Amino acid sequence: MRAILQALTSELRRLKASGVKTVNVSPEAIQALRIAARKHSARSPASAAEETGETAPPKSPFHPETTALRGTGAPAPPSKAAVSAPTSTLPPPPTLTLPSGDKTTQMAWLRERVLNDPVCRAHLRPDKRIVVGVGTLDAKLFFCGEAPGAEEEMVGEPFVGPSGQLLTRMIQAMGLKREEVYIGNIMNWRPDMETPPGQEQMGNRPPTPEELSYCLPFLRAQLEIVRPEIIVALGSTAAQGLFGVGSFKTLGEIRGRWKHFSDKPVMVTYHPSYILRSASNRSKRAIWEDLLQVMDRAGLPISEKQRGFFLDK
Repeated sequence: MRAILQALTSELRRLKASGVKTVNVSPEAIQALRIAARKHSARSPASAAEETGETAPPKSPFHPETTALRGTGAPAPPSKAAVSAPTSTLPPPPTLTLPSGDKTTQMAWLRERVLNDPVCRAHLRPDKRIVVGVGTLDAKLFFCGEAPGAEEEMVGEPFVGPSGQLLTRMIQAMGLKREEVYIGNIMNWRPDMETPPGQEQMGNRPPTPEELSYCLPFLRAQLEIVRPEIIVALGSTAAQGLFGVGSFKTLGEIRGRWKHFSDKPVMVTYHPSYILRSASNRSKRAIWEDLLQVMDRAGLPISEKQRGFFLDK
């Protein structure tokens, strides 16, 4: 029960940081939560506090006093009976110097460096994989997300789950193939959450600033090798990782506006998961307008049909 609540809380924090104000919940899910709440409230205060690790009932991430969290995903207190999110200080970020040679040689060196990085490996669960970017090394466009999810850590490739499938369709709508761009994450491992031994992790949490900082040199190295014309930052956490945690309060402040990172223009837009949660023409059009700006700056042809995608009839 505790792991489920923590996963739910982390996801709500992430949604809030992305600008989501409402969440659709089915009547069946509400009823299940009510039943669980009644069972939980029937227990003694002491036992409830022991399970949650709180001395008072935890507040909702949408409570006014929690607005400063902005989805930072602070790890839960560690438990002897479970694998918990890292609480110890990570070592300083690695210093990387790419070897001489062509792009293929440099990327092969970098992949080997990331896959054998002791910190990255230390955060892997059994049978899971470190994730490095994929795509052509001559890409004009570099799509940057925050961290791998469940599907990504299984196959070792970014954006292969539902959000990744939607991203592929977005790229195709731009007149490109997935193989013609480069796709990566700031994080190379899936941020871990407290999970009972022998069970799969439920849900995702945003990376901590320390985790983002540690993996950022690997992202910079990929950018140095690929040398894209434009970076597309997907979501609030990815933008925080690029521009600094606390550099903006809500994604709406910088979404659709050109920024810069490593001397490259950056277009900040919503994460594809935003569309999966709010599949309206209005939300689709918001992302599409950002991508139209990317296409225009990259010199990609834009047809009248493309300009009219997702406009309300």
